[in-house]
Amino acid sequence: MKHKTFGSGGPDVSVIGQGTWYLDHGDRKRAIAALQRGLDLGMSHIDTAEMYGDAELVIADAIAGRRDEVFLVSKVLPSNASRRGTITACERSLKRLNTDRLDCYLLHWRGSYPLAETVAAFDELTRAGKIRSWGVSNFDADDLDELLEVVGPGQIACNQVLYHLQERAIEHAVIPWCGEHGVAVVAYSPFGHDDFPTPASPGGQVLQRIAQAHAATPRQVALAFLTRASGLFAIPKAGSPEHAAENAAAGSLDLTAAEIAALDRAFPRGPKPRGLPML
Repeated sequence: MKHKTFGSGGPDVSVIGQGTWYLDHGDRKRAIAALQRGLDLGMSHIDTAEMYGDAELVIADAIAGRRDEVFLVSKVLPSNASRRGTITACERSLKRLNTDRLDCYLLHWRGSYPLAETVAAFDELTRAGKIRSWGVSNFDADDLDELLEVVGPGQIACNQVLYHLQERAIEHAVIPWCGEHGVAVVAYSPFGHDDFPTPASPGGQVLQRIAQAHAATPRQVALAFLTRASGLFAIPKAGSPEHAAENAAAGSLDLTAAEIAALDRAFPRGPKPRGLPML
């Protein structure tokens, strides 16, 4: 499993992590086994959020006795992101996760509370040792500009955004901005939302051809493409230990320049959108 520096001067984190949205909707024992198998294979980055129902409770069971192996991330809802509300939400997540700290805490998306108020809470939580770093999710480049004016350089650990082969909008402005400012980019829903390219589609055929050359799967190729550059991470969800193992194997897959170019042609990023796509 490859690792990269997470943010400006942050720790080394596995390039492939584990998402948990809807993880609580299936078989609980199978979900726990999937997370534990992922940890066994080096996917130490586990991402969740207070919005994700009982996912934090599932994670608590999965990481019991293994907390020090995990780079644990959760998120505060914008509706809770006042200074007091952010602290309360974080403490609630810590209790549900059965841990004393988060490795990174994110504002899930922009809301009505001033960014300065949320950041003040992040700073207070950091001083208290309850979070080790903080970041944002679903922020476009102009949002990041505004946040940078509030906090200054070197403070924003990451921006977690929608990014998959058929949704590459963040390559226009968000990825360049984050690269310039030392902010990690974390791809959520890296296989799309129930719309991964079919084997018969033109793009699917390109994926299949590259996968065969590496004795890999199309989904592993997709993850390798999304994490091809420094500062890029992905957090696919796995509902079974077998799926977790498939995802983890992408963390050691290196694509050639020609293969990256072929995928770029097969899945063009398209024009810059007016707004940042998100789920």
